[in-house]
Amino acid sequence: MVAVAGVDLVIEEGEFFTLLGPSGSGKTTLLRMIAGFERPDAGSIELRGRDVTSLPPHLRDTNTVFQDYALFPHMSVGQNIGYGLRIKRIPAAERRRRVERALRMVRLEGLDKRRPNQLSGGQRQRVALARAVVNEPEVLLLDEPLGALDLKLRQEMQIELKQIQKEVGITFVYVTHDQEEALTMSDRVAVMSNGKIEQIGSPVDVYERPASEFVAGFIGISNVLLRDGVRFVVRPEKIRMLTEGENPDPGMRVEPGTVEEVVYVGMSTRYIVRLDRGEQLVAVRQNMDAASDAASFQGRPVRLAWTAGHTYVLESKEK
Repeated sequence: MVAVAGVDLVIEEGEFFTLLGPSGSGKTTLLRMIAGFERPDAGSIELRGRDVTSLPPHLRDTNTVFQDYALFPHMSVGQNIGYGLRIKRIPAAERRRRVERALRMVRLEGLDKRRPNQLSGGQRQRVALARAVVNEPEVLLLDEPLGALDLKLRQEMQIELKQIQKEVGITFVYVTHDQEEALTMSDRVAVMSNGKIEQIGSPVDVYERPASEFVAGFIGISNVLLRDGVRFVVRPEKIRMLTEGENPDPGMRVEPGTVEEVVYVGMSTRYIVRLDRGEQLVAVRQNMDAASDAASFQGRPVRLAWTAGHTYVLESKEK
């Protein structure tokens, strides 16, 4: 079985590049090949034009941050961060200066004497990041580093990671299965499936203009419709649910249907609608006011409307 096949990829210096895909899509294998932990059967890997395909991990100018952090429990925070510098025989004064800078960068000033078991999960994640960044690698590889954190802390760390990446200017190659995480942090995203790249683009590109039905379905919620032999995508938030007596804007496509299910998700409510012509669509409405009346839509006939500019064609049956 081939884990990764036919991948041809150029990552720009200084960008935050994310490999996004479900389990088994090949994203971690690709990251491990860049790091040197796996050897490709064919092809080559270059860092700044230098072929590193046959080099072991320690001879590549990369560092990897894993989900489990892999901190040394018997060392202090400062010793953990400075470990790589000590191995490289960086002078003690320079080591201290770079460790202090790294601590400031990840907002852990004053905690250099603590041990990892005295820190929270988010603080340990910051130590692992500081330890990798302090070595000033050309490329920092991050394998689901926020996966062990709770949702609120993970969202906070997404913003901080992007800010740190901008500050240090190091190329980040980030692996995740979390679509929101990828859209939040990345300059560009490579969406992977079955060992191949389905699409590479900015977060806006892959969300608004998916190149395949897989991308449309994997990133967010998508409505894929077939009209006159053409398959197209319209996102739930682009669909307007017309109230009784409300007229659509000129040029809007209008489809009648029935609300089959109402799902309250806090900031918004999702409406699962079965169109009269048989297809099922999801529409989303922001909960601007109290959403207590949302449940009353269950079983009611509605009209859904959207503009042609909010649809994106996937493929045509007529070649």
